[in-house]
Amino acid sequence: MFTGIVTDVGKVKAISGEADLRFTLSTGYDTATIDIGASIACGGVCLTVVDKSDGDFSVDVSQETLKVTSLGTWKAGTEINLERSLKLGDELGGHIVTGHVDCLGKIVRFDDVGDSIDMRVVVPSEFKHLVATKGSVTVDGASLTVNAVVDSANESVFSINLIPHTQQVTSFRNSNAGDAVNVEFDILARYVSRLQVKG
Repeated sequence: MFTGIVTDVGKVKAISGEADLRFTLSTGYDTATIDIGASIACGGVCLTVVDKSDGDFSVDVSQETLKVTSLGTWKAGTEINLERSLKLGDELGGHIVTGHVDCLGKIVRFDDVGDSIDMRVVVPSEFKHLVATKGSVTVDGASLTVNAVVDSANESVFSINLIPHTQQVTSFRNSNAGDAVNVEFDILARYVSRLQVKG
């Protein structure tokens, strides 16, 4: 379980494997405090630490995860939003995040709004019922507030305001229009949607 508050921006250091892949990520975390088997949200995906050394840790990623997330686009040097799992007593600064990606989105544009940036993300229309103005959404592991939503027949576009602090402490500082992003919708929206299904 996570909160969507990014606490480090790591970098892909090495990639190995042919089918399933092993990613080694450099990090500012004190890896002596990370247990083998611990969960870390990497770009919004809950992954298990399988190896570590001073300043980096490794995670294994299955073909299924590669199919449904943006991890297959990672290469050496790619910046990754990181968050260690929530402990009892920790501050819930964002919202409840599971690290289970609902869909791939795509950044379609950035617009300057004062010192902030309006980032727009498109997702398939089948998910439009899970995103709402002023609601929460997780994009590449960062808990963000939706400013507005525009639906069409085939897609839903939502806008996010990136304040200067968010720009500085997340991987969005190097993102570009056209980039694929991992999107997880608010878990409460999923349960409400399920309750509205008549069976």
